[in-house]
Amino acid sequence: MSFFKRLHSLWYPERFQGWGRNSNYFEGWYFKLVDAKGEAVYAFIPGIAMDASGAKHAFIQVLDGINREAAYHRFEATDFKPEKNRFAVQLGDNFFAADRIRLNIPGIEGELLFSELTYWPKFLYAPGIMGWFSFIPFMECYHGIVSLNHQLEGTLRIKGQDVSFDGGKGYTEKDWGRSFPNAWIWLQTNHFEGNPGMSLTASVANIPWIGSHFIGYIVGLLWKGKVYRFATYTGAMMKADLKHGKVFLSFKDRRYRLEIIAEQTGGAELISPVSGDMKGKVNESIQATVNVHFFEKERLVFEGDASHGGLEIAGLVDRLLTQKWRR
Repeated sequence: MSFFKRLHSLWYPERFQGWGRNSNYFEGWYFKLVDAKGEAVYAFIPGIAMDASGAKHAFIQVLDGINREAAYHRFEATDFKPEKNRFAVQLGDNFFAADRIRLNIPGIEGELLFSELTYWPKFLYAPGIMGWFSFIPFMECYHGIVSLNHQLEGTLRIKGQDVSFDGGKGYTEKDWGRSFPNAWIWLQTNHFEGNPGMSLTASVANIPWIGSHFIGYIVGLLWKGKVYRFATYTGAMMKADLKHGKVFLSFKDRRYRLEIIAEQTGGAELISPVSGDMKGKVNESIQATVNVHFFEKERLVFEGDASHGGLEIAGLVDRLLTQKWRR
C-alpha cells in the first residue's frame, strides 16, 4: 500500500513523499513570508526526520530574517499527520497546506491565508522542478516547488505583538530524501522592484551519481507570467563564482541567458539533514540582495534588483565554481 501511495505522490511533488519510509529519510517544506512593509521576514520549515537507526521526530524550524535568529521546535513523530490526496500536514496544533498555515508554537500563533498561487509548470516527463530526475529512485535529495509567488492575508501574534501580513508575499518549496548535498548554492527572491509578479529560484549542487558525482542546477525565472527554466535536464549551461562575499551565477540555453549577482547580509543557523538525522548546520540569510540581467539572444529584456532574498552557500562550494561555461 505504501508503494502505491509513494508512486501516486511522485506526480505531485508538493505532497508528502515518505509513505512507508522508516529510516534514513527526511522531508520538509519551506514557507517564506514577508509582510507588506518588509518589516517582518520569516521562514517556517515543518518536517519529519528518521535517522539510520529508525529514530524519528517531527519539527518546525523558524527563521527570523530581521533579527537573524533561528529556533528548532521538536515534536513526536506521531504528531506528524500528512494527507494522502493533497499537500496538507497536521503537526500538533499546527497546520500547513499550499493555501494556508496555522501556527501554535512558543512565541508565535495565528493563521495566514495564501491566494494567487503560482505553480511550477508540469509536463508528462517532468512532474516538477527536477524534470526527469524526479523518476530516479536513488537520488540523495529531491526538490519541489509548491508556489513561486503568492499573496498573504492574516495576522500572527509574535512575542506578544500582532503582526499583520495583509498584502504581503510568500514563496513555498520543499526537499526530501536522505541528506542535503555536500556542496550547494541556493537563492530565491520574489521581491523585485516594480515587478510584484516576478520570482526567481536557483540552486547549484554537487550531486552523487552511481559512484561518481556531477554538478546539477535547476533555475526558474517567473517573468510576465511565464517560467523560464534553466537546468541540467534542459541542456542549459552554467557558470558560477564567488568574489568579495558575492555570488555570481550565469545560465544560458540557445535563446536566453540569465545573469545573477546575490549578496548575503547576515543570517542565522538552521539545522539540516545528514542521513535522515537533523545534525547538520547551514547559515541562511533571507535578507540577501539580488541583481538580475535577463537576455533574449544578446538583447537585454530585463534588468532589476530584488530584496528579501533567501541565500545559502554551504559545504565544499569550490567544487561548484567555474569561470567557463559548462553543462
